[in-house]
Amino acid sequence: MTEKFRVLFVCAKNDIRSLMAESLLKHTDSEHFEAFSAGLEASEVDPRTLESLEHIGVDATGLRSKSISEFEGQQFDYVITLCDKSSEEAGKMPISDEVMTWNFEDPASSERHEPFRHALQEIHDRVKMFVTVKMRHSSAHA
Repeated sequence: MTEKFRVLFVCAKNDIRSLMAESLLKHTDSEHFEAFSAGLEASEVDPRTLESLEHIGVDATGLRSKSISEFEGQQFDYVITLCDKSSEEAGKMPISDEVMTWNFEDPASSERHEPFRHALQEIHDRVKMFVTVKMRHSSAHA
């Protein structure tokens, strides 16, 4: 068994998008990836986040909002920011081999119909693509 890739998803408050991404990566491929999430500051988890995840069968047990400071000094293979505010604060991020920016609209302020389900689908599509590309790249260098 090779070491798992460590991935940290970061958003402003770690109450919606980064928690979705963490849960979806764990659900999609926990064999090859260790997923974590944090906010520039911790907040309360939006209950609609948990409802959206549970609706599609993704386990949200134990999901909690965490501050980026909880990960100080830790090493990650990938740090992925999910909103403008977190990408602008790159200097506060933990040590990472690669920092990526995925910008998703905040469903809490969205005008879309069913914004949480829409955000969840967009993030899930991106997570699946990320896993596919990283695993293909990883096996090519094995």
